Amino acid sequence: MHPSYATPSTHPVLQAHERQRCEIWTRVMGYHRPMASFNTGKQGEFRERVYFREPGQALACADA
Repeated sequence: MHPSYATPSTHPVLQAHERQRCEIWTRVMGYHRPMASFNTGKQGEFRERVYFREPGQALACADA
């Protein structure tokens, strides 16, 4: 079995040549834009965002 393949119970291990950069999109001013198109200031604002949860509500952010 090739080392980059795994059994169903484990995650595959990717080699460097098999990886690709993940593009992050966010909603800005009513439409979605890729983060890569933001200027330095907007990228900094994005990193400083704070996600919160209202009592009794599920958090919509996937990375929380």
